[in-house]
Amino acid sequence: MYYTTSVPSDCDGSGDYLNNKDSALKAIVHYVQPDVLCVNEIGSQSSYVSRILNNALNTDGINYFANCPLTNFSGGSLANMLYYDSRKLAFDSYFYITTSYRDINAYRLYYKSEELAMGDTVFVTFLIAHLKAGSSSSDASARYTQVEKLMNKLTQIGRADNYILSGDFNLYGSDEASYQYLIHYPNSLYQFYDPIDQEGAWNNNYNYRYIHQSTHTYSDEGECFASGGMDDRFDFILVSPYIYYGSNGLQAIPNSYKALGQDGNRFNGTIISPSNSSIPVEVGNALYDLSDHLPVIMDMSVDATLGIENNVRNFSFNVVNPIQNNLSIYVNLIQNEMFTFDIYSIEGKLLESFQKMLSAGNNHIEHAFRFPSSFYLLKITDSHHNSITKKLIK
Repeated sequence: MYYTTSVPSDCDGSGDYLNNKDSALKAIVHYVQPDVLCVNEIGSQSSYVSRILNNALNTDGINYFANCPLTNFSGGSLANMLYYDSRKLAFDSYFYITTSYRDINAYRLYYKSEELAMGDTVFVTFLIAHLKAGSSSSDASARYTQVEKLMNKLTQIGRADNYILSGDFNLYGSDEASYQYLIHYPNSLYQFYDPIDQEGAWNNNYNYRYIHQSTHTYSDEGECFASGGMDDRFDFILVSPYIYYGSNGLQAIPNSYKALGQDGNRFNGTIISPSNSSIPVEVGNALYDLSDHLPVIMDMSVDATLGIENNVRNFSFNVVNPIQNNLSIYVNLIQNEMFTFDIYSIEGKLLESFQKMLSAGNNHIEHAFRFPSSFYLLKITDSHHNSITKKLIK
């Protein structure tokens, strides 16, 4: 929150203000050990970007964090930023969307796989947004306009991809138009998924106490924290279909999404009151001091053995994309095996299932594909319940 000395007039950004934030962020990062850190409300000058890098991330023997380019074409004192572990990831490119309030930033990274020299790797684009705050209808309308600009840009680029959209969305419930537009976008290739599938009226609702993120019940004098206690879900990580289903080398790990330190026992309380045994005391204090929102974290799995074939135990396969009238599958086996082939829609609905007894060696399967042009998933499972899911595009 306000990692800048250009704070509102009723906030005190002097003295040890940034030193305290550096110390708090350092404690949180050392505890979580993230590979990627997406942030809102960093000062819109490069000095603040470097300060976080040098004072909170690359400290105590750590020297591998890097940052992406800073933009602020929308103007204002606050911007977004992405930091990443350069041992595992490399920066590829970026773009941005200007809005009436803040830029929405897009940073495309790739995984440093062992197969990189052969041209194989996984790309992922992190989209970072800080939508308009406020609970009025005009605020909600402004959030929708920002989201609409983002989705127009993605479809204009025309590259359905591994997308992760995160940030402070300032939403009070899933019925808000901006959330519905992301989740039910007309082009299914660009829809976003909520990994925890928690649609509802989040604001001040006890049923959602495990996902609320506010850290303070009142605003300490001069600190500017939002008050009210744990009763809102403002920050999100949403993922594209490719990541939700793991069909393009990267997948969100189920049940890994959480608000750090949220144990469900602090409805309308704070991150430290009542006492919190789910995290170390120093981490709880750091969360309290750094921001009025808890960070949202999620684990990802990377398929580092990409290529023409995916290998799982005793079989490998390849699917010809895009599909015409027939689904063309090549399967290589060590031994004779019965396989089940399941075709799913992008929404996860099972459309068709069939089985084939395949022989050791190379097998080529042609199967009629009667579904309209869209994005699909093919799950192949052997008799030992080993399975691989592959994207299909028609």
